[in-house]
Amino acid sequence: MLIFTLRRLSLFVFTLLLLTLLSFSLSFLFPGDQVTNISGQLNASPEHLEMVAAQYGKHESIFIQYWRYLTHLFQGDFGISMASQLPISEEVLNHLPATIELSSVALLIAMLVGIPIGFIAAIHHRKVTDNIILSFAMIGYSIPIFWLGLLAILIFSIQLGWLPSAGQISLVYEIEQRTGFQFFDILLSDSPYKWQAFQNASAHILLPACVVALAPATIFIRLARTAMLNVLETHYIKAAMAKGLNYRQIIFRHGIRNSLVGVIRDVGLQFANLVTLAMVTEVIFSWPGIGSWLIESIYQRDYTAIQGGLLALSSFIFIVHILTDFIYASLNPLAREVHHGSR
Repeated sequence: MLIFTLRRLSLFVFTLLLLTLLSFSLSFLFPGDQVTNISGQLNASPEHLEMVAAQYGKHESIFIQYWRYLTHLFQGDFGISMASQLPISEEVLNHLPATIELSSVALLIAMLVGIPIGFIAAIHHRKVTDNIILSFAMIGYSIPIFWLGLLAILIFSIQLGWLPSAGQISLVYEIEQRTGFQFFDILLSDSPYKWQAFQNASAHILLPACVVALAPATIFIRLARTAMLNVLETHYIKAAMAKGLNYRQIIFRHGIRNSLVGVIRDVGLQFANLVTLAMVTEVIFSWPGIGSWLIESIYQRDYTAIQGGLLALSSFIFIVHILTDFIYASLNPLAREVHHGSR
C-alpha cells in the first residue's frame, strides 16, 4: 500500500504541475495587457500596475514569472476578479460547494438507478429485458443535456408544477452560511423552520440532479452489466454452481459484491463527467455553482476568473480521482500491486 500511495502522490504532483503550466500559459493567450488582467482593474493607476508587474516578475525571464505565479498560488492568491473585484479564491469557495452538492446528489442518483438496472441486464443476458435496457441506455446517453433540462422544466415545473424550476432554495428561508453547503447550513441553523427549508432545498435540487444524472446513469448501466457478466464467467462462480447453490444465491452472495468492486473504479471518471454536465445544467436552472459562475465570467471576459476557476475546478476533479483510486485499492488488493510493463 505504501508503494501505491507514493505512486499516486507522485502522479498527483505531476498533474498539478501540468495544470499550473496550462493555467500560466492562458495569461499569454488572453487578449489585453497581462498585468491589467492580473490586477483585475481595467482603470488601474500606472503605479499599481507597476507594483503588480514587480510582484509577478513580468520584467524577468519566463521561468521567474512562472515561479512567481506558483508562489502566489501556494499562498492562495488566484488573482482578483474584474467583475466583482473579489479575490478569485473567495469566489471559488463561494460557488464550489453548490456544484459539489449538485454533483454528489446526481452521482448518488446515477449509481442507485444505473447499477441495479445494469445487474438486471446482465442477469437476463441476451434476452428481451437486456435488449430493452441497452436501448434505453443508448437513447438516454444520446439526449443533449440542455434540451433535457428545458424539457424537464417545461413538464415538471410549468405544466405539472411539481418541482421548482430555478434557484437553490426559496427566498422565504433565510439561512446563515457557515460551511457553504446548503444542506449542512440548514441543519446547523437555529431557524425554527429549518426542516421546511430542508424540504424546500431538496425539492430545488431534485430536478437538476436528475437531469445531470441521466447520462452517467446510462454509463453505470453498461459498466455494471459488463462487470456482472465478467464475474459470472469466473471459475469460483462455476464452482459455486457445482456445489449446488442456486442462481439467486450466487447473484446476491457473490455476484453483486464482486461486481461492485469493478464499478467503483470508474466512479471518479464519471464524477468528472458529472461536473462537466453540471456546468451546463447550472445555467439552465440558475444554480449558483462554479459552472454558472465560470460561464458568466466568459460572457463578461473576466480572464482572471476564468484562469483561476479552471485551475481550481480541475484540481478538485483530480483530487476526487485520487480518492476514488484509494477506495478501489482498499477494496481490491490486486490493484495495489506493481505490474511491470503496464501503465
